[in-house]
Amino acid sequence: MKSFIRSFAYALNGLKNCLLKETNFKIHIFCFLLVITCSWYFKISAIEWICVLLSSALVMSMEMLNTAVEKLCNVVHKEMHPGIKIIKDIAAGAVLLSAIIAAICGAIIFIPKILLLSNSINLS
Repeated sequence: MKSFIRSFAYALNGLKNCLLKETNFKIHIFCFLLVITCSWYFKISAIEWICVLLSSALVMSMEMLNTAVEKLCNVVHKEMHPGIKIIKDIAAGAVLLSAIIAAICGAIIFIPKILLLSNSINLS
């Protein structure tokens, strides 16, 4: 039980580290809070909430993994190295891919709601 609690504390420490020190993670958190606010405002369905939360969790998790890979690469090889660059680029690409897919999911969910709101404002 002690090791479980300790591993949970380590995980929270990693999350805290990203929240306090990683600019890109802060940007993802800001976007997440914006999306949550929009989700609440537009009263999205349960399935839409699941899509929003899973997409957001995927992007933030990928950002954390990218950060971990970058830090590990910097420990392994401090100077510029072509192999390390490829590894870092692939990890960054994983974040980008997840963010693009999350944005597409968000567009599918929110654009119709925004258009409906826009039309109702224009009719008034």
